[in-house]
Amino acid sequence: MTGKFDTKAMKVKLVERKNEILTDLGLTEDILKPVELDQSRFGRISRMGEMQEHEMAMAVHRREQAELRRIEKALARIEGDDYGECVSCGEEIGPARLEVDPAVPTCIECASRAGN
Repeated sequence: MTGKFDTKAMKVKLVERKNEILTDLGLTEDILKPVELDQSRFGRISRMGEMQEHEMAMAVHRREQAELRRIEKALARIEGDDYGECVSCGEEIGPARLEVDPAVPTCIECASRAGN
């Protein structure tokens, strides 16, 4: 696809973000371990706080995993020479949209129809 954007620059952005996410995912391994509910060590409020922090960390982890999958798919589209094409309708994705999110898979019209 020959769009109005620099595919090489987009690839660099995607790879940089991928590396950031992989680093973050490595750092969260300890956070994702199940919360220890040893009542002799923590009071009820402390346990609730620990459980809430764990759930928030899990939510961040899931979001990062989803973003990583989107990045991998975008990198595959770059390699397949169809980067910048909407995966739904095949039309060109606006360069400004790709600049904001280089991993975006759909044009603004298809995203609007899908409620994204």
